[in-house]
Amino acid sequence: MALINYMSRIQFDFGAIALLKSELTLLGVARPLLVTDPGVRAAGLVERATEALGFVPPIFGETPGNPTEAAAKQALALYRAEGSDGVVALGGGSAIDLAKAVALLATHPGSLGEYGIRGGGSERIGTIAPVLAIPTTAGTGAEVGRAATLTLETGRKIACVNLKLIPKAVICDPELTLSLPPAITAATGMDALSHGIESYLSSWENPPAAAIAIDCIERAVTYLPRAFRDGSDRKARWEMLMAALEGGLTFQKSLGAVHALSHPLGALGYHHGTLNAILLPHVLRFNAPAVPQKMMHLKVAFGIQPSRDVADEVENLVFTLRLPATLRALGLDPALIPELAEEAAKEHLSATNPRPATSADYRAILEAAMG
Repeated sequence: MALINYMSRIQFDFGAIALLKSELTLLGVARPLLVTDPGVRAAGLVERATEALGFVPPIFGETPGNPTEAAAKQALALYRAEGSDGVVALGGGSAIDLAKAVALLATHPGSLGEYGIRGGGSERIGTIAPVLAIPTTAGTGAEVGRAATLTLETGRKIACVNLKLIPKAVICDPELTLSLPPAITAATGMDALSHGIESYLSSWENPPAAAIAIDCIERAVTYLPRAFRDGSDRKARWEMLMAALEGGLTFQKSLGAVHALSHPLGALGYHHGTLNAILLPHVLRFNAPAVPQKMMHLKVAFGIQPSRDVADEVENLVFTLRLPATLRALGLDPALIPELAEEAAKEHLSATNPRPATSADYRAILEAAMG
């Protein structure tokens, strides 16, 4: 069993979920609310958690594919009605982000929108209720991320960003990812890879995070195809969960244009990892002239010759993983491109893209990604 103390206390290995009760005790949590989603429940993973707990806690199991303010308010009502003193998130990034929102609202006045980064609300975030995160996908890195991204009741997508939102404890058990279907393995795996690449290329200087990003990329490129081909490959599942964790750890170096675009697109209901897979090659081509040295480092991480193109390699990987290659394949209405480009230019993550991007640049990237 590996205990990693970095941004959070992290228990990482096969069988780590057995430590759930003891980890909650260390947090001082006796009455947790379990936040999860229908897919996790159907996979029987909730029972794995309750078995480790030794009791059945109150459960909010209706986390939507893209978490919403409405769902957070419903979960908060259950949290308060049950007298909960902490939150356990069991699922992918959606369940984890929703759990963070519940923990925030349980300890702060007002509405969720008041704590979004765009309006300066993130600076008003203080100590939140304890959160323990158990990822069941290998991709988002939300278990060690400092952000919670949700869609408000107005339809606008916001990001609450503060170090206090990082879960205090994390249990990474690759056993929980063995049942992931190939399509989800592929999409969430590409999410992890995009985190490594974008954080490495971001304009912020953070050498430790950059080193972690390179390791994330190397693991994902090597083991994602294996996990996709054979979900029972325990080595590949362990390595991909580690790549996802590392991708989350690199968030301290920030991200860039891929995520600036995928956030407004995600508000339309598209899967975040799939969006990143489609957008990544086009953003790499846009950024390449600004970071030639870093692009060479990426080629080493990918294990390709200097004459090869990283964006082409990403497209080849997307093809291998049988993911959609264009926004048109997702059904995006081209008429929405101007509005989406304007929203991307306003995203806080656009500020750390290595090459400054205007709304016109984002429009060109989206048009290229339409296919």
